[in-house]
Amino acid sequence: MRLDSTPLTEALRAPQREMALVAYVVAGYPSRAAFPDVLSAVAQVADAIEVGVPFTDPMADGVSIQRASEAALADGTDLPYILETVANCSRPVALMGYLNPFLAGGPDLASDLASANVRALIVPDLPLEERDVLDGVPLVQLVTPLTPEGRIGALCDATAGFIYAVTGLSTTGTKSDLHQTPDTLARIRPHAQHPVLAGFGIRSATQVRALRGLCDGVIVGSALVDAIGRDEDPVDTLNALHA
Repeated sequence: MRLDSTPLTEALRAPQREMALVAYVVAGYPSRAAFPDVLSAVAQVADAIEVGVPFTDPMADGVSIQRASEAALADGTDLPYILETVANCSRPVALMGYLNPFLAGGPDLASDLASANVRALIVPDLPLEERDVLDGVPLVQLVTPLTPEGRIGALCDATAGFIYAVTGLSTTGTKSDLHQTPDTLARIRPHAQHPVLAGFGIRSATQVRALRGLCDGVIVGSALVDAIGRDEDPVDTLNALHA
């Protein structure tokens, strides 16, 4: 069975609203028992879902996601549980995580991901030049404000599903005024063959409106994870971004 990122791309090219919305949730949070309901809820609103694979030593995650990951790990969340849980999700799923847990998936990782209907991986600590270590797995590539001009084209050519435009220079969830984002998006656009989505620090409808016309959609993570941790309705949180 081949891992196919096409449904992810298509969902983001034809979003339910003017801008595509990808919801990031931490697998196994707020608990293993409650996570399937969280997944079903966000699928009502999001065009695609980014499921975070909890890891003990993150490099890009801010405090909110770190705390959620710690809780999920303490509750026994692992890759087999995640794949079993996302297999019947009604929206395209991409897993975001770090290289070690995926390598631990062994030689059958690609077929296991395909069997679970996972469409792509996002692996922040896997350099473009070493992507063959996950041979056969479509990878979403990240472009940051500091990515050199000559490298943007290579990342865009290698990406699957969409291009992840990082809005700032800090970890996820950090408050962002998006002042560097228009320039980053303008540099990506000439190279983009896939939808371009902005993420890291997207928390408000004001920010979403500011990005209208500059990119194809947004990724909402820490704000949603915080709301789930407060036992708030994730549907309300996501709907408020399009208010």
